[in-house]
Amino acid sequence: MSVRLTTLENGLRVLTDPMDTVETVSVGVWVDVGTRHERPEVNGISHLLEHMAFKGTKRRTARMIAEQMDAVGGQLNAYTSRENTAYYAKVLKEDLDLALDMIADILQNSTMDAEELTRERAVIIQEIHQSHDTPDDAIFDHFQETAFPAQGLGLPVLGRAQLIQEMPRTDVLDYMRRHYSAPRMVLAAAGRVDHGHVVELARAKFDALPPESPRLGDAAAYAGGDFRQDRDLEQVHLILGYAGVAYESEDFYAASVLATLLGGGMSSRLFQEVREKRGLAYSIYSFSSSYADGGLFGIYAGTGEAEVLELVPLICDEVGKVCTAIGEEEVNRARAQIKASILMARESTSSRCEQLARQIMVFGRPLPTDEIISKIEAVDVDAVLGAARRIFPGPPTLAALGPVGRLESYDSIRARLAP
Repeated sequence: MSVRLTTLENGLRVLTDPMDTVETVSVGVWVDVGTRHERPEVNGISHLLEHMAFKGTKRRTARMIAEQMDAVGGQLNAYTSRENTAYYAKVLKEDLDLALDMIADILQNSTMDAEELTRERAVIIQEIHQSHDTPDDAIFDHFQETAFPAQGLGLPVLGRAQLIQEMPRTDVLDYMRRHYSAPRMVLAAAGRVDHGHVVELARAKFDALPPESPRLGDAAAYAGGDFRQDRDLEQVHLILGYAGVAYESEDFYAASVLATLLGGGMSSRLFQEVREKRGLAYSIYSFSSSYADGGLFGIYAGTGEAEVLELVPLICDEVGKVCTAIGEEEVNRARAQIKASILMARESTSSRCEQLARQIMVFGRPLPTDEIISKIEAVDVDAVLGAARRIFPGPPTLAALGPVGRLESYDSIRARLAP
């Protein structure tokens, strides 16, 4: 394994994964703070901060940031998730110094200019409205909030428009100072890189980070429940789900195989039964999402107002069946899909960079690919059955958006799912 890890004196962890056959480098900083660490009254602040980091520093205007990266043909971006925030770039190998200097600059010297903040608030509010107008996107926020009510893990990543509009500049600056500390950051690079050079750059450029900051956020407390909103749409968008598994759960890999064989590919049970045999939906799939201390297992479908009458009972039947009988052949297919996805991602500098950062944040160490593949290969029929029987008996979460008048009641659906 060529991955190397160095922890700097200030606590910043630096990882590299050399790829000698490419001419590019992906590099980024992952911060151990996200939506679940927000208080309800500042929901959306992590995402607002991510936007504002690009809007000017003590050394660069927002325009200079854009022009300098475009001048070398690079890509600079960021995202906010429920558990972390990432700032990353992809550049030619000779432009690594510029990319790291720029990321270090926006994370340590952002000015949060008041005029820029006013404009960016408007941009994010448009982003929120766009999300609300995209039902197959909005339904996931409703599902998350219903599964994890009254807690950070249930808050929408984008925040709420009124809160964003009223968010003071001082709150954004204070949030950055309190949470963007070196020990809560991971710097990862993959591609044509030299570990020693990256460490030297990191030591020189990330020298103004604040000291250790407290970890906030409540423990995940799954509740489940029912959300439905009648809207004038062509389809009912719905998610039926359960409490899932944490990253370090013994069921983590088995739950991934379960999600794949149930609704993760064209040969999966749900795709074959719902779409191929009955034509009840264009889009249907299942997923397993994990967090540090919990997770969600869900099934998404988009279907017509009339078709929902047949679709929901069918999904419930398939959930029941997967708890009683699973074939070795379908487990083999699901394992092959997951392994192929992991190995194909190894060909991407961006994927390898992100994977490194996530592994350090979750497990405290980089995981060798052989170790991951061996754990996937160890998942057998009994392991998948065990995961299904532990996941599905719990209280379900139902979220539905669209013409939901003909959707049966939550209690009726729960009764169908009873073992």
